[in-house]
Amino acid sequence: MNFSATENGTIPTSTDWNERMNKVRCTIFCGSMLVLIAVLSWVSVITGSVAISAGEILSLFSGAAGDPMHTGILFSIRLPRMVSAILLGGALALSGYLLQTFFRNPIVGPFVLGISSGAKLAVALAMVFFLSRGREIGLVRMVAAAFAGSMLVMCFVLAVSVRVKSMSVLVVCGIMAGYICSAVTDFVVTFADDSNIVNLHNWSMGSLSGINWEEVRIILVILCGCLFLSLFLVKPMGAYRLGESYAAGAGVNLRLLRVLLILISSLLAACVTAFAGPVSFVGIAVPHLARSAMKTDAPAAMLPASFLCGAAVTLLCDTVARTLFAPAEVSISSVTALFLVPVVIVMMLGRRDKREDV
Repeated sequence: MNFSATENGTIPTSTDWNERMNKVRCTIFCGSMLVLIAVLSWVSVITGSVAISAGEILSLFSGAAGDPMHTGILFSIRLPRMVSAILLGGALALSGYLLQTFFRNPIVGPFVLGISSGAKLAVALAMVFFLSRGREIGLVRMVAAAFAGSMLVMCFVLAVSVRVKSMSVLVVCGIMAGYICSAVTDFVVTFADDSNIVNLHNWSMGSLSGINWEEVRIILVILCGCLFLSLFLVKPMGAYRLGESYAAGAGVNLRLLRVLLILISSLLAACVTAFAGPVSFVGIAVPHLARSAMKTDAPAAMLPASFLCGAAVTLLCDTVARTLFAPAEVSISSVTALFLVPVVIVMMLGRRDKREDV
């Protein structure tokens, strides 16, 4: 293949060509995800158990007066739910990618390692504690409880990772920890007396129902902070992917990098679990989809691609969950598992084939 000379007279190398192609693929992929999110957002606001015509929705967006019930449904229910699906889906996929970078393995994620289950247990216990005393838990306390639960399980996983070298054993330990947390949560929900606590069952299965604009603002603040910190980790993560020795030689503070990866990924997973309950397999499958589509694992490309792909997938699954059997609503985790488990299976089979070829 012949390469034309650049403006400074040098001939691009194959590495330069690969970098350019990666940028092109990343741009195309992210652009496609933005278009898909826009289409799915429109589908999300026009569909539901209450029929609202597209023309009426457009008139309501323009500020025209309309049916008060339809106005309330659109601006107080459907729009905050749609925005939260985008933000939380992107956050969960980003958390999964950061965990996969930390463990340098694409088969880990917040749900698989039990981090989401730990956050779910902590939130359930906090809700029981406050509601049984006639007090509201509050958004800040709920996120703090979820973060504490996720960090507790994350510390357990890290302790196991020090003792075992096999990633499969580590994943199994994370899954077992998640099952224990889920079992305790089920006991808490099942034997609760207060009617408000009993309603935790729907949340514990995973649902975006009932999210309001105040919660969306909290989600946005947490997400923006995590995204801001993640951008500063692009170069250190790129070096870390090439090995700890290479990263240390490049001047990367490995201890600080690991701490930040743990904190950011745990906070993102805790935020999702606090407001939507556990949402399964988005964190493990979506980064793989983005990685396969762009044919690169470079953090500069994977961070925006994972976020946008996670937002699109979660928005799609939430729309299916609330409209497939309307007015009844299916757990969003059931829909994400149905769509994404095959992706995980194909990914694991592909990794096994590669190992056998070697």
